[in-house]
Amino acid sequence: MLGGCRRALPAALGRALRGRAAGPGRRAVSTSWCPVGAAFDAKQQQQQQLRGGAAGPETVSGGRGRACGRQEAALAAGSLALGFSYGLFGVPELICPEGFQEAQDKALQESEQLVQKACSTPPGPETVMIFDQLSDGLCRVADLADFVKIAHPDFAFREAAEEACRNIGAVVEKLNTDVELCQSLRRLLADEIVMRSLDPETRRVAELFMFDFEISGIHLDEEKRKKAVNLNVRILDLCNEFLTGTHLPNKIDKHVLPEHIRYNFTAEGNYLQVAGLHADCPDDLVREAAYKIFLYPNAEQLSRLEELLASRNSLAQLVGYDTFSHRALQGTMARNPETVRQFLEKLSDQLSKRTQKDFEMMTKMKMKLNPQNSKLMPWDHPYYSGALRAERYNIDPGLYCPFFSLGACMEGLNSLFSQLLGISLYAEQTQRGEVWSEDVRKLAVVHETEGLLGYIYCDFFQRPDKPHQDCHFTVRGGRLRENGEYQLPVVVLMLSLPRSTRGAPTLLSPGMMENLFHEMGHAMHSMLGRTRYQHVTGTRCPTDFAEVPSILMEYFANDYRVVNQFARHYKTGQPLPKNMVSRLCESKKVCAAADMQLQVFYAVLDQIYHGKHPLRKSTTEILKETQEKVYGLPYVPNTAWQLRFSHLVGYGAKYYSYLMSRAVASMVWKQCFAQDPFDRAMGERYRREMLAHGGGKEPILMVQGMLQKSPSVEDFVDALVSDLDQDFETFITDS
Repeated sequence: MLGGCRRALPAALGRALRGRAAGPGRRAVSTSWCPVGAAFDAKQQQQQQLRGGAAGPETVSGGRGRACGRQEAALAAGSLALGFSYGLFGVPELICPEGFQEAQDKALQESEQLVQKACSTPPGPETVMIFDQLSDGLCRVADLADFVKIAHPDFAFREAAEEACRNIGAVVEKLNTDVELCQSLRRLLADEIVMRSLDPETRRVAELFMFDFEISGIHLDEEKRKKAVNLNVRILDLCNEFLTGTHLPNKIDKHVLPEHIRYNFTAEGNYLQVAGLHADCPDDLVREAAYKIFLYPNAEQLSRLEELLASRNSLAQLVGYDTFSHRALQGTMARNPETVRQFLEKLSDQLSKRTQKDFEMMTKMKMKLNPQNSKLMPWDHPYYSGALRAERYNIDPGLYCPFFSLGACMEGLNSLFSQLLGISLYAEQTQRGEVWSEDVRKLAVVHETEGLLGYIYCDFFQRPDKPHQDCHFTVRGGRLRENGEYQLPVVVLMLSLPRSTRGAPTLLSPGMMENLFHEMGHAMHSMLGRTRYQHVTGTRCPTDFAEVPSILMEYFANDYRVVNQFARHYKTGQPLPKNMVSRLCESKKVCAAADMQLQVFYAVLDQIYHGKHPLRKSTTEILKETQEKVYGLPYVPNTAWQLRFSHLVGYGAKYYSYLMSRAVASMVWKQCFAQDPFDRAMGERYRREMLAHGGGKEPILMVQGMLQKSPSVEDFVDALVSDLDQDFETFITDS
């Protein structure tokens, strides 16, 4: 089961709210909000004042991991009585790491009561509501813990969250094979009269809950059900272990490397640590060394991957599917592996000649810069494609950064959402202990007539031990509660932006700005996917649809009419010149076919790994064969890139989703927003047809509603290929 989190009173609502009164179903506006741009460009001292003296790193964890004492508990209870919100995200138990155990115990106790209630309730809409309550109660802990376990600066919090995730996950797997619980849902689905009386969303959610039972093996005998539970639990553990292994550095005796390149790597005694591919380094030898060392096979990691793939296949076949890919693609836009294979093959065919031309251009560039060793290798692609862009279009990120202060970019998003959707973003004060780092900002998302829609916590800045990845996390899903109130969604956006300096605010490169728009697309999906059930709220939808709103935002980020509304030099106020935007957009077409072909290679590899088992060759042999056939650059002996392929965990059998989602986003942009990116009527249609349903409607039906047609595989391919030739000047004409 998927889930969300219950709504803990946020600080602004814990106090008496002032401002206009809230009508029925509308959240009141708080005067504690302030303009979003100012909040992000403010200096740290000003930010602390804005937050009312929010806790610094030493106090945010409630004592750096020490046990919660009676005094703290009494203080928390007293504070809650006064209307203040203590604990992470305002969850009162989470004033210290041990609170996860308390929150977990409470959720499990509630789940037992709801299981009994579900089993004794006559078939009807209440059955679906109880199932959704059950899912919501468990995941009010699991979703929050899923974020905390990777992002909290306090190890004790991370460890407690990891344990909570593991324990809740094990309970969910057992519930998904609970025969009596399943029977209560079967009785509803079998009652044709009752089913006809349900609204489409309730019927779909009931069917999705049954699907969860079926893919977990509910139809099996008791012994096989236990085997399915054990496999699921083992797969969860293997995923965590494999994911950890994808990021671990490799060590090498420093004397193996030439002395003049050693400074590029971290020294540890007589060893050098290589923690990445150094893809942007101009020195070919450094990139080659990093590639060969970082991707050198690790026997333990290889064993984990092999066991993970075999376990997924065993589980899929145990519950009645030919392959894990068949199981994973149920309910997606693609629907089955055959469609994915057809999509990838057709796309690869269309890209083939263009990719070859791109490789030829990169080879010429390498020959010019390094005539002694001009053969194009895998470690060259990222660097030389970037070098070609820079040479042709003079794309120096340093020229753009002064126009993209974080505050200006946030105001740009605010302006865009206001014009398209009638939505504004406001910075809100946080309370002591509500956030995990003093530089986290909290945004209230407010609609012009509907009021407060939800909250976005912005964890944007680099800090030690924080993962260097851009992510969107659902912390609590929206749903209609039993008392008629709507449970507000809460999400976290995590980026890795540089901090402000004494003389300048945080300045973003064009890529950082585009990533910010991308992640904010996920956040708006979460805010506007206001479904009755949290099981399908916001981004809780098939993976190949979930990336559409975020990728669509990239098109807005590359449109001069949008950029011109906010891109101003942070010192002079000068707008970003149109020709600079034009050059930036044109540069993105350079080597774009090769970049897309690389994504096709990853997606094909993912499908093979999750296809028919036993695999006909080792994972490394399959990598070599697929790389040379699909990608085109040679495999490097004694490397195992698949052991760093972290997407095999969260996107197993679904890596193609990025490409298919981009195809849909491209079609939506060209048909609906290219003429006018601020068209309010189109914005409302986009919300109504695509965002509002979350996962409560089949994805292909949402796409049909927006495009007024059902796209074919050929349409998907054509949309992606046409982007390679798109005349970006059409995006930058004066409106």
